[in-house]
Amino acid sequence: MDLYIALIHHPVVNKKGDVICSAITNLDLHDIARAARTYGVKGYYVVNPLEDQKILAAQVIRHWTEGSGGRINPARREAFSIVRLTDTLEDAIERIGRETEMPVHILATSARKNDKSVTFQEMRDRLPQIGCALLLFGTAWGLTSELIDRADYLIEPVKGCGDYNHLSVRSAVTVVLDRLLSGNGH
Repeated sequence: MDLYIALIHHPVVNKKGDVICSAITNLDLHDIARAARTYGVKGYYVVNPLEDQKILAAQVIRHWTEGSGGRINPARREAFSIVRLTDTLEDAIERIGRETEMPVHILATSARKNDKSVTFQEMRDRLPQIGCALLLFGTAWGLTSELIDRADYLIEPVKGCGDYNHLSVRSAVTVVLDRLLSGNGH
């Protein structure tokens, strides 16, 4: 099974529910790349159509893949080797489809449960039959309802020990990957 992830910066919603484009953060680039590489993800797509954001992200990626950062820290270079920048989710799906020559199944995540949600165990059981999957994570206040509706599967929200439920996306990525891929899911 080929698993890819996409960090969606557009379209996502803000706390008012408005569709926005959020900013790329250095921490998300680093921490998600490291988590993705740790769990054997084939590629990590950062989806943002804004040129200034892509220029900034490309500079960070180059520093760790081609520059002094990668020479000093080869493990970080390896993690950043799977990071790809793209304008749209459609671009990412098309690139993955060309690379794998398989249909790309969309898995979405959300902090809000809905009728379409499947448990981590159910998704873990289905993954071997899927072939190729792209797991979407939303920035800001999450994916738009259109992206969630478009997904083949919506994975249940990450639940902690109490009522508080507002993880950073980089933390949520690590938890979701662990629950889906390590066999230690809840």
